[in-house]
Amino acid sequence: MEPSGESSVHYDRWNESNINMNVEASESTTRRLYNRVCTGYTGIALKAVGALAALVVIYVIGYVTGYYVHRCP
Repeated sequence: MEPSGESSVHYDRWNESNINMNVEASESTTRRLYNRVCTGYTGIALKAVGALAALVVIYVIGYVTGYYVHRCP
């Protein structure tokens, strides 16, 4: 329960004239690219394609390594 006295936390109201509502102009190019590519359905698809490409690369490395290790003399 809160004490009946005054709270020690003070909240200031925002001064409406100092708020920058133009978010696109204040964001950096890398942040806009990240928001467009790495979030939502595009981000999920991009991560899935990246994971599949990594698995293929690991498979090829393992196949080539196994070929040279188990090659008949």
